[in-house]
Amino acid sequence: MYRLTPDLIAWGLRFARISELTRTRYNMHFVNEQENKMECTVRWTGLSGMTFLAETGSGHVVAMDGAPDGGGRNLAPRPMELVLLGTGGCTAYDVVLILRKSGQDIRGCDVSLKSDRAEKDPKVFTKIHFHFAVRGRNLKENLVERAIKLSHEKYCSASIMLEKTAEITHSFEIVDDLADVSST
Repeated sequence: MYRLTPDLIAWGLRFARISELTRTRYNMHFVNEQENKMECTVRWTGLSGMTFLAETGSGHVVAMDGAPDGGGRNLAPRPMELVLLGTGGCTAYDVVLILRKSGQDIRGCDVSLKSDRAEKDPKVFTKIHFHFAVRGRNLKENLVERAIKLSHEKYCSASIMLEKTAEITHSFEIVDDLADVSST
């Protein structure tokens, strides 16, 4: 799907190594999410293209790139794609956690997001539809629906922020998983 070239991989590893040395040398620490603060560093990889590497406060490196018509080389997701996928990850995390706490035998959770964006700058999201496919054994429909609702209305910071500009809708399906997990 995305083409990570050896040069980009080497740059990313060098970026991560330099960042680790900097933290060690200056005894820097990253603020923990539980303190309600987050940070990251985003660096442009160079004069050709529009590839950026970001390091999160938790020490993970993520590549971003632009479309060729904007000077990018399509080497990695676009920044707005990361906003969308981060929102999907945020809400899926909530749904799994809520269903586990509800005693449900959840074995999988996929969420597909489809969005529309404004035609003119700033091209904010105007509509986002979340479709959940929740897999498990004897899942209760009302608890799955409740978990999705709680995520979107109370817990998922990303979707709650995006709700300021986008109409948020969701649907779900339950897939009964009769397979024995211990046999896989």
